[in-house]
Amino acid sequence: MADTALADVAVRPVVYNEDVIKKFTIASMFWAVVAFLAGVYIATELCWPGFNLGLSFLNFGRLRPVHTSAAIFAFGGNALFATSLYVVQRTCRARLVGPDALHDFIFWGYQFFIVMAALSYVMGYSRGQEYSEPEWHITLFLVLVWVLYAAVYIGTLLKRQEPHIYVANWFYLAFILTVAILVLVNNAALPVSFFAAKGYVAYSGVQNAMVQWWYGHNAVGFFLTAAFLGMMYYFIPKQANRPVYSYRLSIVHFWSLIFLYMWAGPHHLHYTSLPDWTQTLGMAFSVMLWMPSWGGMINGLMTLSGAWDKLRTDPALRFSVTAVGFYGMSTFEGPLMSIREVNSLSHYTDWTVGHVHSGALGWVAFISFGAIYYLVPALWKRSSLYSTKLVAWHYWVATLGIVFYISAMWVAGIMQGLMWRAYDRFGFLQYSFSESVNAVHPYYVIRMLGGLMFLIGGLIMCYNLIKTVRSPSTEPRGAVLPAGLAVAGE
Repeated sequence: MADTALADVAVRPVVYNEDVIKKFTIASMFWAVVAFLAGVYIATELCWPGFNLGLSFLNFGRLRPVHTSAAIFAFGGNALFATSLYVVQRTCRARLVGPDALHDFIFWGYQFFIVMAALSYVMGYSRGQEYSEPEWHITLFLVLVWVLYAAVYIGTLLKRQEPHIYVANWFYLAFILTVAILVLVNNAALPVSFFAAKGYVAYSGVQNAMVQWWYGHNAVGFFLTAAFLGMMYYFIPKQANRPVYSYRLSIVHFWSLIFLYMWAGPHHLHYTSLPDWTQTLGMAFSVMLWMPSWGGMINGLMTLSGAWDKLRTDPALRFSVTAVGFYGMSTFEGPLMSIREVNSLSHYTDWTVGHVHSGALGWVAFISFGAIYYLVPALWKRSSLYSTKLVAWHYWVATLGIVFYISAMWVAGIMQGLMWRAYDRFGFLQYSFSESVNAVHPYYVIRMLGGLMFLIGGLIMCYNLIKTVRSPSTEPRGAVLPAGLAVAGE
């Protein structure tokens, strides 16, 4: 009897919930365009300040957090929600736990958080801390949404029909749990009153700086790195139709990365009042991050062994593979810039901006593009994308835009660092700050043009995906399920 019951469970089809994944996918592309457009606009303001039109809500200081939050939490966050909920169902052969209304609340709740945060920035309400600008009441709502998301994800893992937890889920789970801890600790605040929109950070002075960059660097480490590595470990093998090159290496990659990243934050605070031993600790752990980061890059690239020819025929796979290359480059550059002697030249310059965008555009955006190009035909039951030529156009336009952007920022940043530390024979500064601003103006224009190209690539992608969704379904007659549902093994 028991054997019969187990056999029945094994063959019983699993009906997946894909409706919420579709919503997160659409939202991700919508916010991508918003983020890229805001980035191009504020880059234009840096070239020609008159573009703020004399309006307070168009000032660079208010639009900049709109751009960063839209890029990281709106575009990147929605892509992570979509892919994590897709991957956990497939790899566990289990439907998302909870009713569909709960999943919809997570989706709409997250969009509400994004909109409220953006509105607060342009209205002048901000905590003024990097990647952590929303005031306490907005963050409190995010905590509610995040707890429900964690419950759905972990609950699905617990009811899995596969005994093994695939490594992509390890990275997603580390992202979910660690981001929850980071947000709770870093956003501790003392509200002026229960009904006041303003609150004061619970920490002060050097303790506040230390907590902020423990949060800030680990937001990069777990939101922008670990989570998207989960995306890499699922979608690159799927796109290449090859197993992960080394499963053992993926486990070593996971454990070493999540341990080392936690201690790297103080490298943002070189030459400050932070104790020297803390700065040295952050630098040492940052340099050690070279090993797991490059181990993960090698694992991702070597997964294509025997399938490199697919890069000629699958432009979407090019995004994913190029993303891994940018991951390796940016995770080499980051530890390099954490070394105190290099940091004395690079800090506060546009070199840092170039480094951030090589990771954000080359790694985060490209791996997301590759995953979404895979997801849309799978979710909407289409045999292929509307146009692979448009994917190729998107790839080359966006890649060229990144090259313009980061090259201009590298040159501008090193120029700034050298100008700021140049002295004449009398010991006086050789250049004023305004002279350094004037010197980098041409590179700011190149940066703006690179961002514009990246935006155009995003618009090409949106057009291609819309045409894909509107094309006739290729699902066989009689196999159509209710909206948002799919059966395991299809």
